[in-house]
Amino acid sequence: MNITHSSQRGALACLSLCVLLSSLGTSIANVALPELARAFGVSFQQVQWVVLAYLLAVTSLVVGVGRLGDLIGKRRLLLAGILLFSLASLASGLASFRGLLAARALQGLGAAAMLTLAMAFVADVAPKAQTGRAMGWLGSMSAVGTALGPSLGGALIAAWGWPAIFLFNAPLGAAVFLLARRSLPADAPTARASRFDYAGALLLALTLSAYALAMTLGRGRFGPQNLAWLLAAAIGVAAFLRVEARGAAPLVRIAMLRDPALSGPLIAAALVATVMMGTLVVGPFHLSRALGLDAMGAGLAMSMGPAISMLAGVPAGRLADRFGAKRVSLAGLAAMLAGAALLAALPASLGVAGYLAPLAALTVGYALFQAANNALVMAGQPADRRGLVSGLLNLARNLGLVTGAAALGAVFAAAAGGPIADARPEAVAWATRAVFAVSALLMAAALLALLALRRGRRAGLAPLERGPSRRPRHFGLIRPALSEPARAPAGIARQPLQIVGAGAKTGTRAPGAGE
Repeated sequence: MNITHSSQRGALACLSLCVLLSSLGTSIANVALPELARAFGVSFQQVQWVVLAYLLAVTSLVVGVGRLGDLIGKRRLLLAGILLFSLASLASGLASFRGLLAARALQGLGAAAMLTLAMAFVADVAPKAQTGRAMGWLGSMSAVGTALGPSLGGALIAAWGWPAIFLFNAPLGAAVFLLARRSLPADAPTARASRFDYAGALLLALTLSAYALAMTLGRGRFGPQNLAWLLAAAIGVAAFLRVEARGAAPLVRIAMLRDPALSGPLIAAALVATVMMGTLVVGPFHLSRALGLDAMGAGLAMSMGPAISMLAGVPAGRLADRFGAKRVSLAGLAAMLAGAALLAALPASLGVAGYLAPLAALTVGYALFQAANNALVMAGQPADRRGLVSGLLNLARNLGLVTGAAALGAVFAAAAGGPIADARPEAVAWATRAVFAVSALLMAAALLALLALRRGRRAGLAPLERGPSRRPRHFGLIRPALSEPARAPAGIARQPLQIVGAGAKTGTRAPGAGE
């Protein structure tokens, strides 16, 4: 696909803003919950649905939205998602409480399209050799949204009240919509008509919603209501697998999930998200209760993680492009394992530095893994499957986040031996070490999942696994893509010239490389 240098930069900026706005949609609303409860006169259990409605919509619909983008066109559906997100943001700021919940669900549907299709679009706007850099940039934008949300939301509420946090997104969304129309390449014509699996998409959405509710309701206590939702989710999984196995055009072909080249990175992504959510759950308690920091000190210490993620995203992508996505993914997991193991072993007597230094190593490992793993999975996908696989990647991350909050939160509470608010500093420190001991085991499992990858299972993974040979340095964010006729003569010495079959290439690489 031909794309000019200016259009390429505009397209990447558009995709980055899509990720930023989607991330802001979650983080900016959390800080407004107390104000919303007062404004509408509702309880905490009711007001938390302002956040849950958005998260449930994103989690339950990312796979279906991704597949639909493959069928009707990624650009068309992404534009619709941006428009829906913007209009729902406007409605959220003007609605009653029930209207706010409905608008937040629609905003989540728009965000699902923006998150999923932004990642799926990377292969269309960035050269293959720089996929990791582009994925790293999207990861940095996600971290910016997470870090910026609380402070921006607090400032907007202080100046103009709670409606401002939603109305703020409407003009930004409109600007992104115009940028997308101008910069994103047109959808390629589909070779053949395919049916969308409505039954499978509905079953999957209901199943994921049930699981998310099982993990989030109850304010940290797993009771009969949580068990009922978990049972409903298990029944939904069985029904979904049955429908997909029998369908002529299933939403997700079960054989895809049996391929270690896809299932390994998906499992690793879910486990990594679980651990990262665990750091957010235990961090405030450990810093305040075990280390004795006040609210401002704990907040500053907690801001280190998002700051590292923001700064490390693009360098992590460059490393993936230079040394190979699989190698960098494994290096990231190894760093996370080392960081979690140190946090599990080091005593609280080492103070704030003894906590933040291993946490920094864990966060750098996360940035390395996130950029490289996304590139590893997406770069080898055919154009008619990128939306679906991007949806699966986002789903794995979201499931990891909700599972981490519930499961590692339960480990933390059990190890503390009672209510956290009344626990002694020694008990909180012990509970923190218990959580990171479990996290270290999860990172070891993630390493095993990636090591199970069979080289050359897909031809598209081979260049990323081996890493490129020597390349000239490019100091821009993304090097301008060359048109296909010009690409082959320019890369005679080092680049593959022709794809003959599954992994067969001509060029200077050793025979069988990547097979």
